[in-house]
Amino acid sequence: MLIRFVRMTFKEEEVENFLLIFESSKHNIKNFPGCNHLELFQDYHNPAIFSTYSTWENDEYLDNYRNSELFKKVWKKTKVLFAESPVAYSQKKHTLVD
Repeated sequence: MLIRFVRMTFKEEEVENFLLIFESSKHNIKNFPGCNHLELFQDYHNPAIFSTYSTWENDEYLDNYRNSELFKKVWKKTKVLFAESPVAYSQKKHTLVD
């Protein structure tokens, strides 16, 4: 399983616009083939910073999403709201053995 984090810093005046975009697209993203989970987090101290946490079957499914019309449509609307460049990274869960 691939775990994807994306940290986004928005212009303060654009936070509500981002939330509208996310609300209108979250179900389509959650239902995209290979997406198992999607959550949105807001920074505790800075309300203009959000992070998405999503899980994907593997990187092929994530790449399919990132190359999809859905992603292009959502990203086009979202990227103009940024105050800083987003930071995205993929990880896998590491289970420690005693």
